[in-house]
Amino acid sequence: MTTPTPERTAQLDRIDRAILAHLVDDGRSSLADLAEAVSISASSAQRRLRRLETDGVIRGYRAVLDPDAIGRSLVVHLSVVLVDHTGDTVGRFERWIVGLDGLVSCHHVTGDVDYLLRVDVADVHALDVLLRQTLAQVPGVARFTTMVATSALVDRFADM
Repeated sequence: MTTPTPERTAQLDRIDRAILAHLVDDGRSSLADLAEAVSISASSAQRRLRRLETDGVIRGYRAVLDPDAIGRSLVVHLSVVLVDHTGDTVGRFERWIVGLDGLVSCHHVTGDVDYLLRVDVADVHALDVLLRQTLAQVPGVARFTTMVATSALVDRFADM
């Protein structure tokens, strides 16, 4: 992940920001629709879009799946604390976590915990398996806290 800098942010003008806002709402928008939405020509929209992609501002495009339709309707947030912060412990945990089935996001954070995860699972049984047979077995994990989402006030990816 790229760290934002004032110089990098300053390169985005009003039109770039409008393009990004439009694509967040409709990533499959045609070039003509994008150009019309931000009031520029299609060729200008294409040049700007290519620059935003080349500069890494737009990192990719993806399908947003309905969790119910794919059997992962239980949204779980986990905070994880490691036993220590040695390179071996951190590396082992990070290598393990990237392959976790149902992982939506994992952030290394400051504060009382080391990592915050979002994992989408099928049901409470799948959560139990995740916790007891998977996470609890990872060397270097001191403790974890589980929070099950009961509703979503804002979920930008689900709203697309």
